Amino acid sequence: MSAVEPTGWRKSSRSAQQETCVEVGRVESGAAVRDSKTPDAGYFTTTADQWRLFVTAVKAGRFEG
Repeated sequence: MSAVEPTGWRKSSRSAQQETCVEVGRVESGAAVRDSKTPDAGYFTTTADQWRLFVTAVKAGRFEG
């Protein structure tokens, strides 16, 4: 985890009606991601560029099965 705790946690709009939910928070270098059901279990961080690429891929439907 980073030395500075993430701020502004919010639940993903893509998982609003499902049990498998993620939350995204802000960190200086990009974004932090955690499981909303177990927020104390920790989180991982990404750079701003990595996060932008991931969001672009999600919006393009690259992860839909």
